[in-house]
Amino acid sequence: MLTGVRLFATAALSALALATAVPVRAATPADTLVQAWAIDDMISLDPAEVYEISASEILGNAYQRLVTYDVKDVSKLSGQIAEGWTISADGKTLSFTIKPGQKFASGNPITAEDAVFSLTRAVKLDKTPAFILDQFGLTKDNVDQMIVQTGPMSLDFHMDKPYAPTFVLYCLTSTVGMIVDKKEVMSHEANGDFGYGWLKTHYAGSGPFKISQWKPNEAVVLERNPNYGGPAPSMARVIYRHVPEPATQRLLLQQGDIDIARNLSSDDIKALKTNPDIKLESGVKGTIYYMGLNQKNQYLAKPEVREAMKYLVDYATIADTIMGGLVKVHQTFEPEGFLGAYDKNPYALDIQKAKDLLKQAGLPDGFKVTMDTRNTPDITGQAQAIQQTMAQAGIQVELIPGDGKQTLTKYRARNHDIYIGVWGPDYQDPNSNAQGFASNPDNADTSQVKTLAWRNDWDIPDLTKQTDAALLEADPAKRAAMYQDLQQKALDTSPFIIMFQQVEVFGIRKNVDGVIIGPSFNDNGFYDVTKH
Repeated sequence: MLTGVRLFATAALSALALATAVPVRAATPADTLVQAWAIDDMISLDPAEVYEISASEILGNAYQRLVTYDVKDVSKLSGQIAEGWTISADGKTLSFTIKPGQKFASGNPITAEDAVFSLTRAVKLDKTPAFILDQFGLTKDNVDQMIVQTGPMSLDFHMDKPYAPTFVLYCLTSTVGMIVDKKEVMSHEANGDFGYGWLKTHYAGSGPFKISQWKPNEAVVLERNPNYGGPAPSMARVIYRHVPEPATQRLLLQQGDIDIARNLSSDDIKALKTNPDIKLESGVKGTIYYMGLNQKNQYLAKPEVREAMKYLVDYATIADTIMGGLVKVHQTFEPEGFLGAYDKNPYALDIQKAKDLLKQAGLPDGFKVTMDTRNTPDITGQAQAIQQTMAQAGIQVELIPGDGKQTLTKYRARNHDIYIGVWGPDYQDPNSNAQGFASNPDNADTSQVKTLAWRNDWDIPDLTKQTDAALLEADPAKRAAMYQDLQQKALDTSPFIIMFQQVEVFGIRKNVDGVIIGPSFNDNGFYDVTKH
């Protein structure tokens, strides 16, 4: 038997399906926010497993963590479930106290036991995001001794080294740091799975909304959580509709069948700018677009060639026309808004300068090279533009299109010449990107630590040591300076052509206010939304 929510969701699905065929102006309910988004990347609702964009956002509106940050200024960390924390004299233990009086959606009280269970459970399940916790020296074998309850409302988080406190805290703000209801989860345990089989498709959190329904590749329904400890959301429910086509999203938005369109193309955005019923809101995300130049290639291994190619991208034109405002020019590996972000964009299209550098490299007539490109409109459009400007200096780039799996598999095996793609940080700390772009502990083909630098055969022992050292610097100002130095060195010498930072754009009906577009996907929030 369907619940009221399920009936509503089913009715919404039917109405929206009809709306794509019949141009009838509709209106969403006053207490319901309806979004169209491509949510086919979702594989789980378990915070210990979720590593995908859409599920991360949904969990961000339904779960809480020990700590959080101000989405307008990520340098401002604060407690969420935690009331506060202290750092031991040796810097190797963070001690947390839990705010009293908080409840999960089930009505169960939130205690230190839940926090300890959630974090140790993530390590023991060892799903993809577990590495975020593992990097503090946690393993399946020692985690029960490393994360320990010290009282009903207190716990200690022990580490193997005195890491920078901000690094640890930012990692705990990631999806894998979300706190689950131990009593609820363990009531569904089967064969020692820590409730994983159940939580993969169910909910046990304490956020402003609770997840009441997920139909893969169709819809997700969130309902207001009556036991949430903060201000109650104005919306009784939030519905995510799986609508993969940008043009269909735009049509539904124009008709009023949805409140928000999430995957609009640059052409859709241009068309909506003149619509009086629609407003466009945007936010800069941590995702960056870049090219990786494999140093196994004899031409790309030349420093002058790497520099020349950085002058053979028409950054401004691609950002403004091809991408239509969905990116901004950004040429350093730390995104805007991160500690130590380096606001330097020294490169612009300069064909003559590139030719001079190629001549210095002994390649006055250029050379031939291949570029692996994911066959999505944004990557394809950028690649074609880059192909044209590279050709003006004699570099003939053959584009090799493929789907995400094909291009990534080749890239991860170091079998590419040039790879063009995107990279998003796993957490809001600069190490997430520095570790990828400026660290390569073992450059052997058999290495177990396969960073982006490794993928491009960039052997950098000195930068790797500097990246490691930044993890142990407790002073935020000194730590920021270390990351800025790393970024300058990468600008000067790296095989990475970092080009853009993503700008996420929402198409929103004019009567909807309070949407939060945060720096990370799990920061996009709808708990303050109102309709008028």
